[in-house]
Amino acid sequence: MIVGLFPGQGSLRPGMGEPWMDHPSAVVIAQVANVTGVDVPRLLTTAPLEELVRTDNAQLATFALSSTIAHAVAQSGVDLDLVVGHSLGEYSALAASDIVSLEQGALLVHQRGLAMAAAALLEKGSMLAVLGTDDDTLANALEAFPRVVVANRNAPGQIVVAGPSTDLATLSEKARSLGLRKVIPLEVGGAFHSPLMAPAAEALSGALDSTVWARGRIHVVANVDATAHDGTAPWSTLLAEQLTAPVEFSRSIGELTGDPRFVEMGPGGILSGLVGRIRRGSTVVGVATPDDLAALEVLRG
Repeated sequence: MIVGLFPGQGSLRPGMGEPWMDHPSAVVIAQVANVTGVDVPRLLTTAPLEELVRTDNAQLATFALSSTIAHAVAQSGVDLDLVVGHSLGEYSALAASDIVSLEQGALLVHQRGLAMAAAALLEKGSMLAVLGTDDDTLANALEAFPRVVVANRNAPGQIVVAGPSTDLATLSEKARSLGLRKVIPLEVGGAFHSPLMAPAAEALSGALDSTVWARGRIHVVANVDATAHDGTAPWSTLLAEQLTAPVEFSRSIGELTGDPRFVEMGPGGILSGLVGRIRRGSTVVGVATPDDLAALEVLRG
């Protein structure tokens, strides 16, 4: 079984789309730009960091690049059997599975990014990676911070929490005394996957409810329940819940049966690293540039 992995918005860096601009699959980037009216080619090539990392831009640019890579992987003859996306990457996975069209996916991502950016302005929030700490110790530490919640369960020993920035600052200061071995502030635009994103879920609900969901070619593992679904699942509800609920990536990968092989569609190799921690010894191929397509040979046969 070959599993496609689609990263979230934190994987982009300036210029990371440049190697794809002359590739035949760059037609996908043009399609995303046309349907949204956003200059996506510029975001992926010459946009400065401060513009690229803005929540609305980062999400659309990531979706476009991952979808371009998925197109190139498919054209190379590699057929995916299942797809898993991390946060924003869930939309890329849904488009790759044909549960939504590329155009529908692009419009949803564009609206999602705008809604999350607007929600982040209502109350300043952020995210904090907690490393090398077990679940019970973290739960005890968070008892004193009721507005700080688990946002991502990424891999054993790697959990991300989210909440108001002031609460996270205090949590960081007291981390050692609370038994937290290492905490790292993340440079993100808000407290994603926490109750602070409730206004974004409400704003996006109309677009989700009006989306046409096809059965799709392959199943997508949903972030909120770590379960593989086809297009008959209540994706409008699952994606709305995803904005305020934890991303269950560790379970999504750890509970797969058999001996899956993985291919990550995007730069940075973040998900490849997480899979290596969740399922040690697994075959994982990362495709960030056209040159990486040659490595797909290990997945064939």
